[in-house]
Amino acid sequence: MLEEAIILAGGLGTRLRKVVKNVPKPMAEINRKPFLEYLLMYLANFKIKKIILAVGYKYEIILKYFGNTYQHMKLIYSVEEELLGTGGAIKKALSFAETPTILVLNGDTFFKINLFEFWNFHIIKQADLSIALKSMKNFDRYGTVKIDKENRIIGFEEKSFKKEGLINGGFYLLNKKILEELPLPEKFSFEKDFLEKYYRKFKFYGLPFDEYFIDIGTPEHYQKACSEFWELSFTF
Repeated sequence: MLEEAIILAGGLGTRLRKVVKNVPKPMAEINRKPFLEYLLMYLANFKIKKIILAVGYKYEIILKYFGNTYQHMKLIYSVEEELLGTGGAIKKALSFAETPTILVLNGDTFFKINLFEFWNFHIIKQADLSIALKSMKNFDRYGTVKIDKENRIIGFEEKSFKKEGLINGGFYLLNKKILEELPLPEKFSFEKDFLEKYYRKFKFYGLPFDEYFIDIGTPEHYQKACSEFWELSFTF
């Protein structure tokens, strides 16, 4: 059973500075709540017991707001003294994990998937890593992920205009021993130095979901979240 999650919450939010200032990106306020709180509300539905927050920039703001618990979940803070990249942040946070498989998600992305379904897929496939994929049309902001008929990942493509394709939804199920045993540096990109480099060596799978998806990385998408989150349900 899925019990732990890592949330990457150390983002500087440089592209959001025009509309959100002086807070870590996941603390950007959406209708009187920080974006991170919506993620925690979502995770609480799936009986997650422990959240490891991979934090850095002004993490004290997160700690002061949430403390060490949220609803029934324990909050642990994995603090970066310097920027480690997404991969370095995840690897550092894994030192606080007690279970062999852990959910990893971006602190600036919300993807309203059913985690029970995602977990069952990961177990059935006996995957080393599973990615929740989002089907999109007419986009150029994201790279795409290629899967075969068995849902195994067979390639990644750089950002370019696509009429349709599957993008990385920023939600992962990771068997932590894979990342721990690889000869990776302290600072590295999870996407470039792990996913794109090792998908042929390990069993990486992707599961498409046709669910609500948004990331708040730009002012445009941040404002979109502010208008849509009033009506979005965070219960399952």
